Amino acid sequence: MDLKLIINTMLICFPMWQGLVHSDPSECLGAKASSCGECIRIGKDCGWCTKDDFLQPGELTSARCDDIEALKSRGCTMENIENPKGSLRLDINKLLTARVMIESEDIIQIAPQKLTLNLRSGEPQTFSLYIKRAEDHPIDLYFLVDLSFSSENDLENMKMLGIALKKEMRKITCDIRIGFGTTEETPCPAGNKCTGQSRFRNVLPLTNDMAEFNRSVRKQAISAGLNSSSRAVDGVMQAAVCGDIIGWRHATRLLVFYSNTELHFAGNNTRGGRLPSDGNCQLDTQGVYASGHHQRYPSITQLARKLNDNKIQLLFVVKEEFKDAYKALQVYIPKSEVGLQTSNSRNATGLIDAYQALASKVILDNSKLPKGVSMHYTAYCKNNINQTGEHGKKCSGIQVGEEVRFTISITAKTCPDNERTAAIEIKPLGFHTNVEITLKFACDCDCEKHRNRMANSSLCIHGNGLLVCGACRCSEGYFGEFCECRADEINIEDADASCRHDNTSLICSGKGDCVCGECACRQRENPDERISGKYCECDNFSCYRSDGLLCGGNGACDCGVCRCSPGFTGNACECSLDVSSCVSANGMLCNGQGVCECGKCRCTGPMFSGLTCEQCPTCEGVCSIQRFCVQCKTFNSGPKKDTCDQCKFEVSLVERKVLMSQPICAFWDSDNGLFYFSYFVNDQNIPMVNVFIPYIKADSVVLQQSPGVPRVSIRS
Repeated sequence: MDLKLIINTMLICFPMWQGLVHSDPSECLGAKASSCGECIRIGKDCGWCTKDDFLQPGELTSARCDDIEALKSRGCTMENIENPKGSLRLDINKLLTARVMIESEDIIQIAPQKLTLNLRSGEPQTFSLYIKRAEDHPIDLYFLVDLSFSSENDLENMKMLGIALKKEMRKITCDIRIGFGTTEETPCPAGNKCTGQSRFRNVLPLTNDMAEFNRSVRKQAISAGLNSSSRAVDGVMQAAVCGDIIGWRHATRLLVFYSNTELHFAGNNTRGGRLPSDGNCQLDTQGVYASGHHQRYPSITQLARKLNDNKIQLLFVVKEEFKDAYKALQVYIPKSEVGLQTSNSRNATGLIDAYQALASKVILDNSKLPKGVSMHYTAYCKNNINQTGEHGKKCSGIQVGEEVRFTISITAKTCPDNERTAAIEIKPLGFHTNVEITLKFACDCDCEKHRNRMANSSLCIHGNGLLVCGACRCSEGYFGEFCECRADEINIEDADASCRHDNTSLICSGKGDCVCGECACRQRENPDERISGKYCECDNFSCYRSDGLLCGGNGACDCGVCRCSPGFTGNACECSLDVSSCVSANGMLCNGQGVCECGKCRCTGPMFSGLTCEQCPTCEGVCSIQRFCVQCKTFNSGPKKDTCDQCKFEVSLVERKVLMSQPICAFWDSDNGLFYFSYFVNDQNIPMVNVFIPYIKADSVVLQQSPGVPRVSIRS
């Protein structure tokens, strides 16, 4: 017997496992993964069943990939499900330092220090990061002064400020070193035309010798450059990158820039034809930088990156008129602050406040992330302030000795193309320790390893393939779920084309499998539901429903269209053609005041309502039409006394007129006098008639009942 015929016959005769095919396929099942590795990369809830006999006849290999609960419901136990999970390991997690001891080298202000994360696609790994500003942490303070465009009074203020600042900083820590540098414009020689040259000079490397600092500051003189401070940014860059010459330690690094004008960056200068700034240390043996004649200014982003890389916090000391210009730089240099020059530079309190504002800002940054990896920050700041997104990277107002917590979630959306490991860092700005994180990506299944592969498996028909993770990887010349198709008999591309209705449609309409060039439609969990057609384009369960029933329970679903049983119509066969329920008491359809649609009256007369359009409270003639029936039913008198059984309703006496419905009819009975009645038809199409007799008590009247119904006295 032909192999294709055998497989198609098996598809018809053997039902699928319950839960295999969903009306809305899960993300895992719908991705059509062809291997275990592809499956686990789809999402964290996707697993791969390796059980050899898991698939039912005609099922695609991709059916092995599904969400875990669905796999279990289909008979795959957990020991046969490949579902690697992500994990997190703290490699180094030293305790935070409360107070720095003299000469202490091991100062811990960030915990943990090193982690390893195993990332499964779509599954975040979350950890907490704690930061604490240690008490008495050493401080390196480098004072950089722009001497250009200064007056003698400016210079004297600067000198006194430097001395006062050092004194105030000793109140914060006993371990402080201070250094001093200048930047200035050197004018052209007399009689020459030139642009002048800017120069940075490292006057005094960082030292704890306060007397030497005082002497160095007092020696300075002003420079009357014409293009004031145009190259001062070069001085800031050199002070940042020349760590060995400046003498920066493993300490809080504070660069104080004192100037009377704005900074110039690459992009707002006119020095064409020069090389870009290389961002390297260019100081000569005398501690002087004079490369401005062949390099451009650094850019603001280049300077910000170098300050960040070298853990330097920048404090600008400027006049009030330039405050806003320097404040604007904080967008690019987050660990910066602006302090104002005052006429009384002996008082450094304002600058200390600016330093405290700068130091109390805890800001996180991270290195470049691998493709497909994202990070989400949440900051738990003082005063119960929680921040997420970009604001989740920072807290302010964190004082010495106070601890702040961040939670960081790292998620891999995809797997890297090549490497299965990557290294990233979290960088708290201004702190010397970065958090090292090793990322490992769970992109492959254990069952795919060479030792777990099985050659010449009987599951792969005639041994035409290699069994890997329970699925066949076909040998050359064969294809199909079980390597059952021969490439020399039918080309795999031609096979797929013959299973499509046209070039734009899915293979077997997405509801079947192409087996050697023919569609084998999938079976449903419900054996009464069937998929059919050459391209599996039809089914008997996707029709309209009415009252929760397919085709309203009054027809059959045929290729998505309801074929209604006799006596029914409509898209969901919801409309009955039987008009018996529309016949009114007078034998007419809908009392002649409407049309019968789907077995129900739709009243067209504006004054008529009710199930058969008989209710018309405001119509003239209602009282006269019902008068004699009411009279014979109530008093056994009147013209219809002898034919009262033809009146198809009963009456009820009421004690008070106000209990009657509107409108109210009034008539005179020759024996009993005045009487009132109301008449209306309720929702069950039953006439409701109430009678009120003003001068006769209700219990004195015996009502006339219809034949076969006992006489009943209505009493109060």
